[in-house]
Amino acid sequence: QVQPVESGGGSVQAGGSLRLSCAASGYTYSTSCIAWFRQAPGKLRERVVTINSDDIARYADSVRGRFTISQDNAKNTLYLQMNSLKPEDTAMYYCAAGGSRCCADYVYCNYRGQGTQVTVSS
Repeated sequence: QVQPVESGGGSVQAGGSLRLSCAASGYTYSTSCIAWFRQAPGKLRERVVTINSDDIARYADSVRGRFTISQDNAKNTLYLQMNSLKPEDTAMYYCAAGGSRCCADYVYCNYRGQGTQVTVSS
C-alpha cells in the first residue's frame, strides 16, 4: 500500500515556525478526510487538524490560531504551517487520509505516513 511521506520537521526554539509537508504518491487526496495527527512520548495520539468532506478545517483547541492546514492539489501535497510553536507542540507529526471515519480516529485512516519529528525547545 502506498503511503504518504511527511517532511519538514526539525528542532526549533519556542516562538519559531515550521512548515510540514505531506506528499501523496500513487494516489490523490480525493478522499473524504485529510488530517494531521501528532503523538508525544508517553501520550496518546491526538488530532491536530482535520478536513472532512464539508471542506471545513477543524483544529484542536491547543493549536487553533497558530497552525494552518493547506493543500496543493496540483502537487498532491498537504501542508501544515505551524507558527508560535511551544514546547508542548513537541511530537511526531503524521499526515493521514481516508474515509470520513479517519477524521474521528487515526486508526480508521487508510493512508498514513511514517511521521516527521518536531522538537520545540524553551
